Amino acid sequence: MLNVVLVEPEIPQNCGNIARTCAATGSRLHLVRPLGFDISDRAVKRAGLDYWHLVEVFDYENLDALFQRHPEAAAGAWLTTTKAPRSYQEADFCADSWLFFGKETAGLPLAFREKFRDRCIRLPMRPDARSLNLSNTVAVCVYEALRQAGFPGLQDAGEMAQG
Repeated sequence: MLNVVLVEPEIPQNCGNIARTCAATGSRLHLVRPLGFDISDRAVKRAGLDYWHLVEVFDYENLDALFQRHPEAAAGAWLTTTKAPRSYQEADFCADSWLFFGKETAGLPLAFREKFRDRCIRLPMRPDARSLNLSNTVAVCVYEALRQAGFPGLQDAGEMAQG
């Protein structure tokens, strides 16, 4: 199962959109603190996130705690950053990949990027564009990873295929 990791996300709407992508694709969502919003049951209900129950959400105090609980994440890690030397199209994703995304204002920590330098990827864009929206970047990378894995467990045709 694909793993989406948000490291110190700040904007609740982005997290909500990303959670919806995870719900639609069966991907797990891992949140690394600090968070810029509340994810309690009460806050989720108040926000009207009616798909939240479809998402497996995990919460960690920091990156070290994530890697202690999931040592396998290191082998399957792919880090998205606008500073990466290569395109996401060059990544060899698998169904169990761990896709890491940094906070909206600063991205992933430098030491973390350096540790996984050969696993850093980016979405191509104009040189004068700072970055894409976090939830858009997640969606592109999740669907590319799932495409490479053959979209395991996902419906490949809609109701129009019936006629």
